[in-house]
This record gives sequence, C-alpha cells and structure tokens, in this order.
Amino acid sequence: MVLSFCWKPFWESGLGDEKRDPKGKVKGLMWYKDLGEHVYGEFSMAVMQANGVIEDQSQLESGAFGSHSQSPFGTFVGVYDGHGGPQAAYFTNNNLFLNFKRFVCEHQEVSEEVIKKAFLETDDEFLSIVRKQWIQKPHIASQGSCCLVGIICNGHLYVANAGDSRVVLGRTERYSRGLRAMQLSTDHNAKMETEREDLQSLHPHDPDIVVQKHKVWRVKGIIQVTRSIGDSYLKSTEFNRDPLPAKYRVPEPYMKPILRAEPSISVLKLQPEDQFLIFASDGLWEHLTNQEAVDIVDNSPRNGIAKRLVKAALHQAAKKREMRYCDLKKIDAGVRRHFHDDITVVVIFLDQQQVHRSSFINLPFSVRGGGLSEG
Repeated sequence: MVLSFCWKPFWESGLGDEKRDPKGKVKGLMWYKDLGEHVYGEFSMAVMQANGVIEDQSQLESGAFGSHSQSPFGTFVGVYDGHGGPQAAYFTNNNLFLNFKRFVCEHQEVSEEVIKKAFLETDDEFLSIVRKQWIQKPHIASQGSCCLVGIICNGHLYVANAGDSRVVLGRTERYSRGLRAMQLSTDHNAKMETEREDLQSLHPHDPDIVVQKHKVWRVKGIIQVTRSIGDSYLKSTEFNRDPLPAKYRVPEPYMKPILRAEPSISVLKLQPEDQFLIFASDGLWEHLTNQEAVDIVDNSPRNGIAKRLVKAALHQAAKKREMRYCDLKKIDAGVRRHFHDDITVVVIFLDQQQVHRSSFINLPFSVRGGGLSEG
C-alpha cells in the first residue's frame, strides 16, 4: 500500500455550485484547503473567483505515478488559468495528469520527454473536441488555458510551463536573513521582449505577429499569452472562419500554428536550502512580487498560508483602485473581474528528509476529486 491522493477543486458554474469540493472550505467566493499532506511534506491551496464562471483550475496529486511496483512516485502540481471561457482549463485539469501517468508507464520514468508528450497529447485531445463541437459551439475554438506543472520526483523538481502562470522557490541564503525568491518558470506573455523576439523569429514573414494595442502587446493583436493548451483558432486555420466570431479571426491565412502548446521545461536538483514552492496563476503575480510572496510565506504560519497570499493580493488590488478591502469583498463575481482576475495559489512545503528518501510510508487516507476517504 502506498499513499495516493489528489486535490482537484473545480466547479462547473462557479463557487456557489453544489459540485464544489466538499472537503475544501468555501467562504464567499473563495475555496481553500488550509493544510494537507503530500509525500514530501505539507501543502496549502486557495482559489478566489473573480469571473462569472471560474476559469482557474488546479490539482495536486501525490503517490505512485503508475500501477507497477517499480513505478516512480512523487508529487504533481498543476495550475491551469483559463481564458475565453472555462472549458480548456477544465479539460486540462481532468486529462493532463492522466496523460502524464500513461507516458510515465510507457517509459518507466519521469523525464522532460514524458512531460512534453503529456502537454502535446492533451492539446491534441482538446483540439479533437473543438473539431467536433465548434459548428454548434464556435466559441470553444477561442478558449484556452495557461498550463503550469511542477513534479517532484527522485530529489528533482521538474517545471513545465505554457503560459504566464508562475512558480517561485523560497531558498535559504547563507549569511543573510530571510529567504531569497527564485523564479523557476518562464512567463510566456507578449509583454516580455524575449517572447516577442521568439515569435518574430518563428514567423519572419509576418510583420504583425505581435502588435501593440492600447499600450499592451498582443499576439496578432488578440491575445497576450504566447503558449497555451487550446486556443485552437490560433493553431489550425480550419477554425479561422465562420461561425467563429469575427473578433477572433486572423485577417490573413497563416501557414503554421501561431501559438504552441509545447512547454518550456527545466529540471532542478532540490537542495537542503530549498524550503517551499509557490505555484500561482497570474492573478496573484499581478499584485505581488516574487519576493513579497516568499516573505509572506516565510514569516507566517503554514496553516492557511495559500489563503493569506490570496488576501494579500486582494489588498493590493483594492489599494490600486483606491478602495477599501472590505468594499472589494462585497463585489459579486463577474463584476469583480474588473478589479482582479481569478487567483489560484498552491504552496508546497519541502521536507528534505522526505524529498531524498528512496521509499515512503503509507498514510491512512486517500483523496479523490476533493473527497477525503479512509485508506
């Protein structure tokens, strides 16, 4: 017997829906899990809704990555920030980890190749759904999701990212107080000069591949993120026509996909100085710097820390609009999107003794789909 559990907070039609996670707590528009356990330590999660229908999705899966006795085990964290609607993020939340496990079983290891295959397979599967539904539901072709994944396995951290969600490491520095914030993922957003240069090199004959509109850089003048799951209308010309709404259509035909689902992947050998990881959608990073977030975690109790980070971001959002936090809390979902985005935060604490052990003990419970049951 081994530990095997997952946290998958998700809602079909907002936090008020009865399908919300029964074991997480809900307060207003926030879902949160104050503290739980994964195979390498503890974790905390929180999700704040801003859109009329929540577009952020997230999951934490911990245990064996396959059914074979020699299957690798570890902790898998996913943060999926949807845009244009919720379907791509929902689909990614329900399928990416399954694809990852399938490729782990085929290769009998966790590797960059396995992770890349899982991303591309998930994107292809969603494209197939779009192809079947888009005539009746054309808007699905314009739905996409940023996809940030972290996998802790065999003393290493694998970070894979397509979009502008972000993971930040809190690391102890010698001869200094506090922890240093280290960003471990690349922001795939057109506001980054490196991303604009990358797109221009991939599309040398398209002078409008990235344009600035109202002081904001956008791919084809439409979207800010440069990589994603979904956004099929920018990956296949078959959707660049009626019945897709005109505002999503690219004026001229394109010969190759404009956006890609291929993630940037990095591998880090975890060190004794590595204390925790903060995975979050850009709704958090719009209001807190990397170092501010690390300092909050470093100087606060673990219990409820993800919720505390969300509240810190909301305080900053209120301050930017010159309003009181208590007044921001009264604003309903939908209207609230004018003040801040959906926010997802997952904080993973690292117990170094557990991170570097070759086996792990069974804990007497498992979690599936957010429900807690005795193991």
